[in-house]
Amino acid sequence: MRCLRGKWPRKTGSDWHLRPGRFLPSVVGMRYRFLGGTGLAVSELCLGAMGFGRESDEALSVRMLDHFAEAGGTFVDTSDAYNGGLSEEIVGRWLKGRDRQSVVVSTKVRWGPGGNREGLGRKHIRTAVEASLRRLGTDHIDLYHVHGWDPATGVEEVVRTLDNLVTSGKVRYLAVSNWSVRHVQQALDLAGRHGREPFVAVQALYNLLDREAEWELLPLAGEQKLGFLPWSPLRGGWLSGKYGRGVREPVPGTRIAEAGQRDNWQERWENYDNERTWTVLDALHSAARESGRAPAQVALNWLLRQPHVTAPVIGARTLDQLEANLGATGWDLDPDLVAGLTAASERRLPYPYEILAISGRSAGA
Repeated sequence: MRCLRGKWPRKTGSDWHLRPGRFLPSVVGMRYRFLGGTGLAVSELCLGAMGFGRESDEALSVRMLDHFAEAGGTFVDTSDAYNGGLSEEIVGRWLKGRDRQSVVVSTKVRWGPGGNREGLGRKHIRTAVEASLRRLGTDHIDLYHVHGWDPATGVEEVVRTLDNLVTSGKVRYLAVSNWSVRHVQQALDLAGRHGREPFVAVQALYNLLDREAEWELLPLAGEQKLGFLPWSPLRGGWLSGKYGRGVREPVPGTRIAEAGQRDNWQERWENYDNERTWTVLDALHSAARESGRAPAQVALNWLLRQPHVTAPVIGARTLDQLEANLGATGWDLDPDLVAGLTAASERRLPYPYEILAISGRSAGA
């Protein structure tokens, strides 16, 4: 991972630009990193827009985007699947009047109502990218993710179709979310053999409670120089500071409370109400007290200290939540606290990773 030191947004009217050696008191906390092996610079926090048009109406969503930009944020992530495309529309209307080069816009393709209106086949991707461009009000997408695996479409078709989007100028860079390591490697190999544009970043579940990405996905990101964008870095609120040992039920009105009514929301109470979770939260609250930071800030800063991580994708329902999350950048958690959180959140490695972890070899007798 490469960090951009001393490169900060400079405000000109309502626009922001990356300029070497320029510092503003209002944005001095934000840092910037290159995305994987590319020359694309992004803020080390990415604002996730999944709740735009659902948890937050357009007026609040725009205020969040404004506040994020004023704090030095340059990286915004949405999807054509978020609230029927409304999230993209809100981001697009916000983009009007801003310097397009000062914002890195990420969106995604995969989901839909069925038939040729979903999946990763050529017909759907080409239709979907045009629709996303219209909703976003832009002539290009900076980072275009495939938003899940499509078992009906061969990897070669996906790679060829995505390559065409880059060569035609509609997309600048390609990324992948929620694929297995095997399939990511297949796509990278195909792109390399045939001179196609490869994925340059991976977006995946990763946080103090969910560290499975460390088994293969993060090492792959390091080997292939892929940017790594953790989604759900606070696991739907479990790591936000609202929860700790002794809490017996979800806090009303939160995502965890709502997850109990949704079949596919994995952060629901019963999935995490266990001793390991409470042990991790004990360590998190202790580290927060010792560092003088909020638990959410500590959890996010721990992520930023992990190898190959580029920018956690943060979400918020209120400006106060966003402000708290923005406090995760611009400082470094004490190495002893990082190590303590890492130890507290370790979980038993499954086969074959348990054996691989002890399979070192010495050249000596």
